[in-house]
Amino acid sequence: MAGSSMELGRARSLVVRTNPTDSPSSTALNKFKQQNLPACKPVLKPSCVITSFLVVGFIFLPIGLTTLCASRTVVEIVDRYDSGCVPGAFRSNKVSFIKDTSLPKNCSRILKVRKHMKAPIYIYYQLDNYYQNHRRYVKSRSDQQLLHGLKSNKTSSCDPEEFNNGLPVVPCGLIAWSLFNDTYTFIRGTKELRINRTNIAWESDRDSKFGKHVYPHNFQNGTLIGGGKLDPHIPLSDQEDLIVWMRTAALPSFRKLYGRIEEDLEADDVIVVHLMNNYNTYSFGGKKKLVLSTSSWLGGRNDFLGVAYIFVGGSSIILSIVFLLLHMKNSRY
Repeated sequence: MAGSSMELGRARSLVVRTNPTDSPSSTALNKFKQQNLPACKPVLKPSCVITSFLVVGFIFLPIGLTTLCASRTVVEIVDRYDSGCVPGAFRSNKVSFIKDTSLPKNCSRILKVRKHMKAPIYIYYQLDNYYQNHRRYVKSRSDQQLLHGLKSNKTSSCDPEEFNNGLPVVPCGLIAWSLFNDTYTFIRGTKELRINRTNIAWESDRDSKFGKHVYPHNFQNGTLIGGGKLDPHIPLSDQEDLIVWMRTAALPSFRKLYGRIEEDLEADDVIVVHLMNNYNTYSFGGKKKLVLSTSSWLGGRNDFLGVAYIFVGGSSIILSIVFLLLHMKNSRY
């Protein structure tokens, strides 16, 4: 009985597989379920694996070393000034100092140039612990209003900075309201260094996202003042500080371009920076830094890309050596 049952099962399966009435789609589905579809199943030999790792290593290592060397040619000066620009009497209560408009906010810092810095020298302000990527903050803007001004009434996303005293605000939203407003002046010896503050924003932003005939209206006129103010006689497309600020950062530590110094700085030059410490980062424990930086063919200083290439290339070469030793020890073909 057991033998006849097995023969019957085989016969049934044969009938199912060879049934001429089955549609092509059901036949293909059956082949898929049985894993009988045509497939490429390469069998990797040790020589192929070892060669592949070696090729990856020999390609990635030179790229990583070149990238890292280019990054190391960039000269940077970074100066944190948020704590140093608070008078000693207010060190224990920095928030009250920054909110008191009757107190002077001017401050002087001294920067020493340790290596020759070739023009153009980029000036950045760096903010730490500042979450521009917060969902409510990022949404608090109206792209239609930035482009069309008061003609656009799609400003509901700007709340709570949509209206002031019953009148619409242009530009509206928390991003524009919190515009960075510290200012910097650079003195070398007895001469003030000229700062070029044009073309610091993306050309696509200036031409396509901010209206050439849209002017600030009723901006920073409320009871609670956020950051910087805007000149109501200059169109938004020419207010490059605002355009740079409105491109929100993805990480809580970020740099934004302030301007360019278009003359070389020599080694051992002493730069006196006169700044206005206006921006409030003390309420949330933020940090403010001033950055002077040159650039290379890769841009600013960033060692991560070079280190990543070197790590991958070095790891590939080490793995190829390990596999080669194992293959020599346990070689079968």
